[in-house]
Amino acid sequence: MQLIDPNHPAYRRVWVRALIVGLCLGWAALEFITGDPFWGVLSAGAGVYAFYMLFWTFKPQPPAEAAEAPKPEETDPQ
Repeated sequence: MQLIDPNHPAYRRVWVRALIVGLCLGWAALEFITGDPFWGVLSAGAGVYAFYMLFWTFKPQPPAEAAEAPKPEETDPQ
């Protein structure tokens, strides 16, 4: 079961992917500091999973407009 679709156009920018991972791991640190390890482990797991999907296995896809653009046809000069 895939929770994050790395081919979604929202994840194309690096700063968006880094922000998602950073927020998850930052929230985990906050939970550990405040003394709630259960939610800290859950948040850390979400951050690790987000890192794995958005950085480790991420393969950028070309934009849909460029992929669907028709190729110019060759003209036959006579």
